[in-house]
Amino acid sequence: MVLWLSSLLWALQPILVPLCFCGAWLLVALLAWNLWRFFQEGLAIAQRMHKIPCSQCRFFSGDYRLKCSLHPDWAATEVAIHCPDYDIH
Repeated sequence: MVLWLSSLLWALQPILVPLCFCGAWLLVALLAWNLWRFFQEGLAIAQRMHKIPCSQCRFFSGDYRLKCSLHPDWAATEVAIHCPDYDIH
């Protein structure tokens, strides 16, 4: 049994070596692609978060218990990007 398996592996070695080589590089390429997408999505989220105007608004208190006296439910969230009551100090 062991002799048969050993001879089979020696016979398949010319095929297995390139397949394993290509498979390893495919895994590296997939890892690089996933890292690239991760950083792109993180950058997009960061850009959206920087559009939230609450920290410069007159009604924003900065207190974690009541961030905004007008809209406490969506203060400092993405919904507040187009706040109708946004007022600069």
